[in-house]
Order: sequence, then C-alpha cells, then structure tokens
Amino acid sequence: MLWESIAFGPIKSRRLGNSLGINLLPVVKKICSFDCIYCECGWTLESNMDTSQLYSLQEVNEAIETKLIQCKNDQIPIDSITFSGNGEPTMHPQFLEIIDHLLLLRTKYYPNAIITCLSNSTQLYREDVREALSKIENPILKLDAATEEMYQIINNPLQNCSVDQIIDWLKLFKGNFILQTLFFSGDLGGVPFDNSKEPHLSKWIDAVQLLQPKQVMLYSLDRETPAQNLNKISVEEMELIAQKVRAMGIPTSVF
Repeated sequence: MLWESIAFGPIKSRRLGNSLGINLLPVVKKICSFDCIYCECGWTLESNMDTSQLYSLQEVNEAIETKLIQCKNDQIPIDSITFSGNGEPTMHPQFLEIIDHLLLLRTKYYPNAIITCLSNSTQLYREDVREALSKIENPILKLDAATEEMYQIINNPLQNCSVDQIIDWLKLFKGNFILQTLFFSGDLGGVPFDNSKEPHLSKWIDAVQLLQPKQVMLYSLDRETPAQNLNKISVEEMELIAQKVRAMGIPTSVF
C-alpha cells in the first residue's frame, strides 16, 4: 500500500485520533533504510535508498498548506499532523526546514493540533533530524528489538547501523520521545522467531529502562504484510509486557 499524495486524509488513527498524513516520499515507490518484514508498504528495494528525486521543499510546503486550508474550510477536525507515508520520512534532506515551516502553518490553521513523526530511528545520527524531532510534540521512534539477531530478522536494515547504535542515538533524546514497538511472531525461511519471548524481551526491557522514554506504545500486526507466516500477539500478552514497563513508572499503551 502506497500513499498517492503528499498530504492525505485525515484518517482515523488508533493512536492519534483524526490524523492528517504527510508523505515526503515518492508516490510510486517506497524509500526506506529498513526492509521490515511486516511493512504495509511492501518490500524495500536496494535501489530505493536514493533520495535525490524527492519532493522539493516548496512542493511539500504548498501541498501541506493547500490541504490544511481545505480541511479548515470544510470544518474537518485535525488532532495530529503526522509524518508517515511511503517509507522513512526523516530521510528527506530538508526535513528540518519542512518541520520549521509546518510549525508556522500549524499555528495559523490548526493551533491545537499536535505534530507527530513516525520514524524508524535510523537517521538520528543526523543533528538536523534530532533538532527537528525535538521541536514537535510526538516524536514516535521505533525499537522493535534490542538484540542484533532479532533486529536483523525483523527490520532487515539496508543502512549500515546496528541496534546498539540506534539505542545510543535514542539516548541523545534524554527521554523526550515516545518509543513504539511492534510485537509479533512468525517463521522466516523455516526459522521461528518471537520478539515477545526470551531472551529478546529482557533485552528490550533493559533498553526501555536505559532510555526512559516519556511514553511507550505497543502494538501488533493490523494490516497485510509482505512476508508470510507472521502472527499477531494477543492484547493479553502485550498487556503483560506493558505491566513490566509501567512498573518502571513509564506510561504505556497497548493498541
């Protein structure tokens, strides 16, 4: 599933309410630094790491403002303006400038809306990306696994970065972010896996304890996945994990 415009929706989100989506990536292909086996946008091709032909800053700003004006005129409520789309939004080389302009547009048209970015955390080594994410209310940053073995299975990184590096980059936020994790099980090439089971769960719990995010969001499979033989984790199982995080004093939601 690929989004067909820069600004889309609003759509009703399980986590964010009435969410206006922002897609900074092409409408014809996915661009991402991960090739997650569960991604609703499908597989990532190696050639799809090229960011040289993304929408220009002017195109993005004009599309967002046009959509905000339309929603305002139609009296459509917006709870969150959300960067997601066809891959990893922070790979856009002008992500910081886009955020700065959106802050002005938000004040003008929907001052009560929050700004959210769903990110896979791989671009956090960039100072401009960290600065941009520090300016918004909801930087929702992914950590699906805390062991290298499980990280490679689930996220299949195309960028040269380890899970330990990602955890180090997340530490730079000093807890001022929301951590999101998708728990599920499956069979990949005849090898069973489950990131909600030991020893992977304890390593993930240790990482959460180290990072102390302001909030944790847990969820499981909800849409069609490119890989086969993947299984949803029950709400009851995720609640047991959530209780461990809540015991640290960190607000945790299960979706």
